[in-house]
Amino acid sequence: MMKSWPLFFLLGFAFLFSSTNGEYHYHEFVVQETPVKRLCKAHNIMTVNGQFPGPTLEVYDGDTLEVKVTNKGKYNLTIHWHGVRQMRTAWSDGPEFVTQCPIRPGESYTYRFTVLGQIGTLWWHAHSSWLRATVYGALIIHPKGDYPFKKPDREIPIILGEWWDQNPIDVVREATRTGAAPNNSDAFTVNGQPGDLYQCSSKETTIFPVKAGETNLLRFINAALNTELFISIANHTMTIVGSDASYNKQFTTSVLMLGPGQTTDVLVTFNQNSGSYYLAARAYASAQGVPFDNTTTTAIIDYGTTKMSKPVLPTLPAYNDTQTATKFATSFRSLYNVKLPGPIAENLFFTVGLGLFNCTASQKCGGPNGTRFAASMNNVSFVLPSTFSILQAHHQGVGSVYNASFPAVPPLQFDYTAKNVSRKLWQPTAGTQVYKVKYGSVVQVVLQGTNIFAAENHPIHLHGNDFYILGQGFGNFDPKKDTSSFNLIDPPLRNTVGVPVNGWAVIRWVGDNPGVWLMHCHLDVHITWGLAMAFLVEDGVGELESLEPPPTDLPLC
Repeated sequence: MMKSWPLFFLLGFAFLFSSTNGEYHYHEFVVQETPVKRLCKAHNIMTVNGQFPGPTLEVYDGDTLEVKVTNKGKYNLTIHWHGVRQMRTAWSDGPEFVTQCPIRPGESYTYRFTVLGQIGTLWWHAHSSWLRATVYGALIIHPKGDYPFKKPDREIPIILGEWWDQNPIDVVREATRTGAAPNNSDAFTVNGQPGDLYQCSSKETTIFPVKAGETNLLRFINAALNTELFISIANHTMTIVGSDASYNKQFTTSVLMLGPGQTTDVLVTFNQNSGSYYLAARAYASAQGVPFDNTTTTAIIDYGTTKMSKPVLPTLPAYNDTQTATKFATSFRSLYNVKLPGPIAENLFFTVGLGLFNCTASQKCGGPNGTRFAASMNNVSFVLPSTFSILQAHHQGVGSVYNASFPAVPPLQFDYTAKNVSRKLWQPTAGTQVYKVKYGSVVQVVLQGTNIFAAENHPIHLHGNDFYILGQGFGNFDPKKDTSSFNLIDPPLRNTVGVPVNGWAVIRWVGDNPGVWLMHCHLDVHITWGLAMAFLVEDGVGELESLEPPPTDLPLC
């Protein structure tokens, strides 16, 4: 029987020896405008190295990456390495004005970090405004040894995206100016292409050639900006083997549901009759009465017949099928039993949800009843600094950039999922607030969805850390009865968790990585409105428990 050690202990132990065991990889990213044509229209979009999606980076567990990013575009930008733990290298995490100031047009910055103790599929993307609509790519981490399953015949990254017939930066700027909701996307994409069901798209539809009888590892990434997605392959079953760069106990399904930011690795045996089959994806729209992109993207699984037959289309769940989304989300278990970190030093309760700001006479107010849309955690609507990053301010002792007063519990307790929440509770307070965590502290967070304005499934992402998902449920979290349903044996290890519509999720992690770590909803419209906060994990004792010094080329504000 395999002895079960806490993952966080193993990561810390392995970090001591990573520099001698891993390989070094150097890449150059040039961010620039590139002409493309989608949905019958020509556009100039921001890309990396002229590619859409951007380059796939492949490393082995323990390798070190150095990526020089040169900004030849017209917008400020940063790159975030989504899901990478960034042990002691928070300067390379990437969120704009959180861990760094942006890379300005004409300037460069080199990200340097080691990928350690993570195996599977992660990804990278822009973390400035809405640039990640087109600036993204896969980050694949191979094991140094064998997979815990039979080696697949092929490995195929599949990145789901979201497409606007406008410049996405113009879309979000207009929404910010008016306070209204931004325009919905016009299409979804598979590896950059919308697929057969959209105008002017059939010739460029993504095709995945396969051979009858082979088993392939499909690495799914939801890079969509604002939409959770159901995904299915006609007449084929998928066996889930990993998610967010962690292995899990295998289970089979005909449909996936990924929130933005989440990754899922699946094995598919291509055992159907020769022909072609659609891989299709469309929205899981959990918010009642809220407009959404109801189109369907497709790619083609082709068995290599001489003349491609008309592909078979899978049956996807209804847009609001919360039952299917919940069944999928709660099926994940860690591959082995885990020893959960404890005892809990920080027992936190965060509400997550939408809100509305009242307007001043000088503002334009395109939200409901002359308001502006907002979002918050514990009634604090997060505001990014503009002249300093939070991490730089922390490192240099500049106290005016943020304050460490983020509340451990909601400032006011109420019936969070009531059908009609009092309008007095709809307006949050704007601020740049962080929550301090002492090095090595075990943190448990109840993430409680609210029914303010509209309840919705919120994919919550924590930077720089993985966490165990102990439980998920509906209604208001009740510690007296809901803790009995926690999975304390083999909870999944993730970096992004779906907080169910009008429900809750509980996560646990260890503050063993010094730095400032953003936690936010990965629906970008919600982080734009302020659905975010940051943890400030303090240094421990000695060099190996402390943040590395800032790089000499760190961008200036």
